[in-house]
Amino acid sequence: MTATLLPAIIQIAEQAGAAILAIYGRDQADFNISAKSDDSPLTAADLAAHKLIVAELIKLTPDLPILSEEAADISWDIRKSWQRYWLVDPLDGTKEFIKRNGEFTVNIALIDNGEPVLGVVHAPVLAKTYYAAKGEGAFLKHAGNVRLIKVNQARPDQLVKVVGSRSHPSPDLAGYLAQFNQHEMVPVGSSLKFCLVADGTADVYPRFGPTMAWDTGAGHIVATEAGATVSFDGISSKVYQREQLLNPNFMVSALVPATGD
Repeated sequence: MTATLLPAIIQIAEQAGAAILAIYGRDQADFNISAKSDDSPLTAADLAAHKLIVAELIKLTPDLPILSEEAADISWDIRKSWQRYWLVDPLDGTKEFIKRNGEFTVNIALIDNGEPVLGVVHAPVLAKTYYAAKGEGAFLKHAGNVRLIKVNQARPDQLVKVVGSRSHPSPDLAGYLAQFNQHEMVPVGSSLKFCLVADGTADVYPRFGPTMAWDTGAGHIVATEAGATVSFDGISSKVYQREQLLNPNFMVSALVPATGD
């Protein structure tokens, strides 16, 4: 069963986190920062985590293909035949890593028929690991303890806590927020935004701006297993089985109707 892979994936994510922290502790001049073709930053930590994760996944499941942000140049002609594959962001929140604010993660998701069925989001500096498998619930591992996490189920006519990007503010967000009588912003980087909705710290994560499939796969299953809804504009199914790896706008919500009990 899918869930039986979780302990190994958690271990791999945490090993990648340790590799990232080894570089995080250096002088910034030793991060080996460069720019990718889309002008997003790349560091030695991204590459070290990628190398470790890919090597360990190949040992664990040699028959499953891997799509990682740092090795994403795989044609749709090849990917469209993948029933199950690993979707990996070795270091989600590279800008947060460079800023040294601790809000970056390791994301590993298992995709089956275009949908995430297992996900691990590990935040190395925070020493937190969120994880979930389809039908098994969502969990947070922190300070030696593991607990089941659930969404807050807030009502939109009450104070709504809205999680947003620290490095990617969006002008569309103001229009979205106008519907709420009261709201509070909870800024955070990386896929932690999914996790803060999942554990009840925030109520909704509206994303108006570009993200890639590897940014969202692991957080997606954590959020839905905790009770949130995740909806992508114009896509009703198989979000992660498309030629286009760029996600449309999406919404992660734990809000319940204002007329509800």
